[in-house]
Amino acid sequence: MTHQKPSVWRKLRVIPPILIGIVLLVWMVKGRQPPQQRAKAEPVQSVRVVTVARVTLIPTAQGYGAARPARVWRAIPQVSGRIVALHERLHNGEILAQGTELVRIDPVDYELALAQAQAELAELQVQESNTRASLQIEQRTLKLAEQEMARKQTLLNQKTISQTSLDEAERATLTVRGSVQNLLNTLDLIPTQRKLLQTKAELAQRNLQHTIIRAPFTLRVAELAVEQDQIITTGQTLFAGDGVEQVEIEAQVALSNLRRLFIGRDDIQGSLIPGGKLDLPTLAELKPVVRLDLGNTTAQWQARFVRFSDGVDPKTRTMGMVVAVDNPYQKVIPGHRPPLSKGMFLHVSVEGKPQPNRVVLPRSALRGEVVYLVTADNRLQLQPVQVLFQQGNLTVIAQGLQGGERVVVSDLIPAVAGMALNPVMDEALSKQLLGGGAP
Repeated sequence: MTHQKPSVWRKLRVIPPILIGIVLLVWMVKGRQPPQQRAKAEPVQSVRVVTVARVTLIPTAQGYGAARPARVWRAIPQVSGRIVALHERLHNGEILAQGTELVRIDPVDYELALAQAQAELAELQVQESNTRASLQIEQRTLKLAEQEMARKQTLLNQKTISQTSLDEAERATLTVRGSVQNLLNTLDLIPTQRKLLQTKAELAQRNLQHTIIRAPFTLRVAELAVEQDQIITTGQTLFAGDGVEQVEIEAQVALSNLRRLFIGRDDIQGSLIPGGKLDLPTLAELKPVVRLDLGNTTAQWQARFVRFSDGVDPKTRTMGMVVAVDNPYQKVIPGHRPPLSKGMFLHVSVEGKPQPNRVVLPRSALRGEVVYLVTADNRLQLQPVQVLFQQGNLTVIAQGLQGGERVVVSDLIPAVAGMALNPVMDEALSKQLLGGGAP
């Protein structure tokens, strides 16, 4: 088979496509546009904000304490003897009305002592009457003796009798005069003796009255330690009686909490001066509420501020605030509010005088001594502030804010002054601020 050499034209057919490809490649390279340069955008951080509010703030203080009766009476007999009668309801926990006879001590010995004193007084009365009668007789005898002595003195002057007769008359006169003086002395002592016997009779009467022990006020019996026919002695405690007309709770309150109740209260300064005549409980205008946790419900009583305790607890650094609930047994609601009994552990919440125009923030808005503000152009500003006090989830600002500023309440990391922000108003927290916050 014969092979023919390719012709020249056949070889030249591949050249045009190659040239076309080169031309297209050059055109594409020359027509390519350079990449466009974009400006880098500033990052914007979204934050929650609230508006600084000026509100009328009610300062509060919290504390806990145990209930105790405001009045406690202890039955301590003033006379000794055997108990002959006890009230049938004299048992721990029983409530007995004022004036009820609780204990009777055998009165026989004291009745006898009273009768003896009265008999001695009657005897003294008879003795006084007899002495006065005797005195009248002796005074008449003395008068006669003096007349006889004067007659004998005349006879002696006339030298018709001897000196011996005159001496005997004078001796008789002096004897009668001594008897008169003794009777007068006896009468002078009778008032003193009468007073002594009257005192003895009054003491016997008083001891006789003390053989009956009555309730000095309506009380609840406690610590009973006596029984029928027991021999008791003076000074022995028979039982205790807790008053039911008022209950006190000494709540231990932190000093920082007490401080905010009296910030700006210059009107009560005089009431704290020892011996001052101002009435602190009235001027303080405190409104305490006592609460008892009953598990699925809470019992509540309105109370009144009475006084502060006499010192600060060295361990807890708290001070006792004494509040009182009047007539707690009349406020019982069966199943909902039990009687306030001794030893109940209670929560005490105290409201102070309202403080108007306070600048308040949420606690979460405070970063040390600085808050984060959002400026009018939505930039971050670090604002130093001075805190007056904190209450619950609120912070009261003394200096640094005027009200109306927008404050960041969410976490902001990092926080760089001047950074761009996207503020989102926290409506719920703002509403809580306007309402004074949670106590």
